[in-house]
Amino acid sequence: MPVLNRIASYAEEMKGWRQHLHANPELSFDCHNTAAFIAERLREIGVDEVHTGIATTGIVAIINGQGEGPTIGLRADMDALPMEEITGVDYASTVPGKMHACGHDGHVTMLLGAAKYLAETRNFKGRVALLFQPAEEDGAGGMVMVNEGVMDRFAIQSVYGIHNAPNVPLGHFLTTPGPLMASVDTAVVTLTGKGGHGATPHECVDPVVALIGMVAAVQTIIPRNVYALDEAVISVTMVHAGTASNVIPEEAMFAATIRCFKPEVRELLKKRIYEIVEGHALAYNVKAKIDYDWGYPATINHAANAEFATTVATEISGAEAVNGNAVREMGSEDFSYMLEARPGAYLFMGIGPNAGLHHPAYNFNDEAAPIGASFFARLVERALPV
Repeated sequence: MPVLNRIASYAEEMKGWRQHLHANPELSFDCHNTAAFIAERLREIGVDEVHTGIATTGIVAIINGQGEGPTIGLRADMDALPMEEITGVDYASTVPGKMHACGHDGHVTMLLGAAKYLAETRNFKGRVALLFQPAEEDGAGGMVMVNEGVMDRFAIQSVYGIHNAPNVPLGHFLTTPGPLMASVDTAVVTLTGKGGHGATPHECVDPVVALIGMVAAVQTIIPRNVYALDEAVISVTMVHAGTASNVIPEEAMFAATIRCFKPEVRELLKKRIYEIVEGHALAYNVKAKIDYDWGYPATINHAANAEFATTVATEISGAEAVNGNAVREMGSEDFSYMLEARPGAYLFMGIGPNAGLHHPAYNFNDEAAPIGASFFARLVERALPV
């Protein structure tokens, strides 16, 4: 696999970076030590500018090439998850209840490796903006960075990112033009009736019966309201009601995750959920409160950028290891906000056999970091040739 020779020589150093980050996970926007570690490495590497405190703990670092040219943004997320690690490795999380179970430690390492190479070689025109982003898992750090003006402030004209993919062969790349990952919204519905004794339901207003009707009806939205080729998912994932078998409760609730790719489908799903809940509430004589969280939008690759990224990935891993028309998936990603702000593309990169993402036994494969770094570096050199 043609990892760039100079980046291959960084492999042990990159492994050390990654394992340090893995042992010291931080959550959401609270990535202060992570950001300090990254900033220190960037200054050692010799980038031209390091801007800290963006979106609380985010960083934008600038590397200047040989002469004037556009600015390309390269993004890595850096937050961990609130989980207990069970890997048993000697560099396992030292922070109880927190671990890098999604590989953001690897994403940071790949971008640092690319930064080291690009700062040494400068074999490009224009500039590279390295975007180290907090709060991908919780908090929409990508949106916050965009809203704080990083695209305009640093004149970023296109933007790219990678997510690792466990159980995809090491170094294989997957992407597609157009939608790659779904939008994600959350509905939490709370029903209030009149509680009482289970032996006298005629004296009560039973929210449990209303809840059952609503959940069943919500599951009809996609097969009966959404065109069959417009992929969408509604999963009711929480149902809570009651405390004893002989008590009709005062309240009941359910929650659902709602995912799709098209804005018009997204609007339709929300509309139908409200109609079903409000209609059933009236029919069952209960009060209904709907908390609808409009979450991350769909991650939509720009066609020309996805094609370009596929070409670069092919140069790194070979045509047989790159799928530029991969099946899109229902997971979500706040890199979507950056792709709404600027043209660009997002890719998955295989890291070989592993536990799944967000699993307590997951551990990023250090052999993958030089491959991802090589992709980022070669992308810059191909996009901004001297």
